[in-house]
Amino acid sequence: MTSLQIVIRESGDVAILDLSGNWTIDDCESEMLRRHIRCLQEMATNGVRKFLLNLADLAQIDSSGVSAIVRTYRSLRDQGCDLSLLRPNGRALEVFKVLHLLEVIPSFENENLALASFGLVRDFAKT
Repeated sequence: MTSLQIVIRESGDVAILDLSGNWTIDDCESEMLRRHIRCLQEMATNGVRKFLLNLADLAQIDSSGVSAIVRTYRSLRDQGCDLSLLRPNGRALEVFKVLHLLEVIPSFENENLALASFGLVRDFAKT
C-alpha cells in the first residue's frame, strides 16, 4: 500500500495540492499530513485564498480522508478562502457522490477550467 503523498505547487494565485497514493486513517494521523494542513492554514493566513485539491492520482480514500477534506473545506471557507476538487476518480469519486459532497465542493475534470472558475466565482460575487 502506497501512503499518501502531497506536492504543493502554485498556478498564479491558486495553490494546487497534488495528492497521490492512499489516504487512509494511518495517513491522517501522520506528521506529514499534519504538516501540510498547517502549511495550508499558514498560506491562508498569508493571503492565499484559492486552493485546488488534485485527486487524479489518489488511489484510495477512507472516511478519515473524506472527513479531513470536509474539515479543511469548512476551515478555509470560514477564512474567506475557496477550495475546489480536481479529477476525483475511482473509489474517491464514488464516496463523494454517495455523500453528495460534489454538490457542496466544486469539482472539475480539467485543471484549466478549475483555475478559471476561481475568477468566475469572485466576479459573480461582485455583481
